Amino acid sequence: MGGGPTGGRPGSGPVLRARGLVREFRGFRAVDGVDLDVAEGSVHALVGPNGAGKTTLFNLLTGFLKPTAGSVLLQELQGTRELAGRSPEAISRLGVARSFQITSLFAELTPHQHVELALAGPTGLGWRFWRSDRALARFAGRAAELLAQVGLAGHGDVPAGSLSYGRKRALELALALALDPKVLLLDEPTAGMGVEDVDRTIELIRGIRAGRTVVMVEHNMNVVASLADRVTVLQHGKVLIEGPYAEIRHDPRVITAYLGDSDAAR
Repeated sequence: MGGGPTGGRPGSGPVLRARGLVREFRGFRAVDGVDLDVAEGSVHALVGPNGAGKTTLFNLLTGFLKPTAGSVLLQELQGTRELAGRSPEAISRLGVARSFQITSLFAELTPHQHVELALAGPTGLGWRFWRSDRALARFAGRAAELLAQVGLAGHGDVPAGSLSYGRKRALELALALALDPKVLLLDEPTAGMGVEDVDRTIELIRGIRAGRTVVMVEHNMNVVASLADRVTVLQHGKVLIEGPYAEIRHDPRVITAYLGDSDAAR
């Protein structure tokens, strides 16, 4: 199951906070009054059965959905900022970045080119890179560092489409890290991976959590047990229970709702 959560000590207060979050779809409440506190420097996992509201909550935290009601607050040195209602781009500029469950890469571009473009985005250069062959040269060194950080040092110059699934997910992580986020949200970071890639991804997340906060939606409870400082279990759009994995895994409500099968309960 792994060696348990490691890394920096979580901060004393929440860096990301949700209060009374509601999201309705034609009268159906996919998220129903969720309160959430994510401690600074922690790895916080959102888990639950299919249809529990995990992905909807994740999308509310990152601006891909606007809440029907409630707030999402980011704590900064200058004070508290309201994220609810802001665009994903605006939220990412405030230091909240995310990866996606489904890979979305340009097959013909190399990992190095992907990361250079991600680094160029916040500078205003964006997609104007074609105006000069040298426009992205200033990002080459940092791109190489990020690729090495996610284990892709030897794969920077091959077409992204030729990468294995696990390495594509690693590249997406590098793209998120290119934004130098204070809070990194990972959507099913090990979905569809074999055991070897799962183990590699666990070690990768352990490595990149230093100095930042990680929120992840994850089905693999071995991954949750290995990484998460705190776990929020959702059911029917509401928080069922929250606490350290070692505590919540034995709660009868969790066993009934989510950990009832032999694979999940290990």
